[in-house]
Amino acid sequence: MIDISVIICTYNRANSLADTLLCLTKQTYENVNWELIVVDNNSNDNTKEVINEYSRKLPNLTYKFEPQQGLSFARNLGINSAHGAIIAFTDDDVLPEIDWLVQIRNNMEKYNCDACGGYIAPKWEVPPPSWLTEIFYGFLAIKTDTNGPRQLSISDELPFGANMAFRKSMFSRYGLFDTQKGRKGNTLAGGEDIEMFERIIRENCSVYYFPGIKVTHKVEAFRIKKNYFRRWRFQCSKNIAMTSTFESTRKVFGIPLYLLNQTARCIIKSFYYLITMPKDLAFRQEMIIWHFWGLIAGILHSNYNHLHRKFFFTKKW
Repeated sequence: MIDISVIICTYNRANSLADTLLCLTKQTYENVNWELIVVDNNSNDNTKEVINEYSRKLPNLTYKFEPQQGLSFARNLGINSAHGAIIAFTDDDVLPEIDWLVQIRNNMEKYNCDACGGYIAPKWEVPPPSWLTEIFYGFLAIKTDTNGPRQLSISDELPFGANMAFRKSMFSRYGLFDTQKGRKGNTLAGGEDIEMFERIIRENCSVYYFPGIKVTHKVEAFRIKKNYFRRWRFQCSKNIAMTSTFESTRKVFGIPLYLLNQTARCIIKSFYYLITMPKDLAFRQEMIIWHFWGLIAGILHSNYNHLHRKFFFTKKW
């Protein structure tokens, strides 16, 4: 019997993946009761060699290859390959504590929950700049909340993919991760994990946050630069717009007029914050601009694709 299936999806992070696998060799959970599935999502580095090396240290390790680019595709392959009653997810830049699996099992059994998330501490490659305060931790998948255990609602900040677990039955009942969402190669995007949690909460299933389930998330130097945050926010919001519907009777080039008005007001407010507010609050306000610009770009991209398909299928050759 397999109690827990651990799924790690990886893309061109062989050296970092090796650190994660090393941590998993030290788990206090009995090896015979859990399995590890590493899904290679089209890596072109030495990822497979690293996995083969650790297969001798982790006899419960299985290698899978997902050619369709996208984190959601890779996660779904892992789910379909899993045998455990609980499916736990972490990332190839994460270092789980030695009791990570024990804490997942014990807490999910004690509170009889359907899914959960846990504590994610940062491991900074270089010291963060002064403007990077805790209000930006969510952009880096860091969660240092010690309030819990507690049940979460849709209005709460839901768990991050670096440290989350589900009963496998959730996926058979309510479906897999949305492949239109999530990171694809070097294109930053997200939302697939949040959408999954929201989906099962709407079905009256219970999601908990357990601060005792702990991992450490490595934060590389390039990820604490403002341009990274801007790109992340823009690309994520563009992805949201491309998979959403915006209802409005008044549009300009397909963009709802209210969205253009909100963007203009946000730009004005950002100039005010830049002059009067602390650096962290001023940059957070700027991030809202990038959110709106991402939404607008996503709408324009979707409209272009719609017109292109319409022209292609109606044109008489």
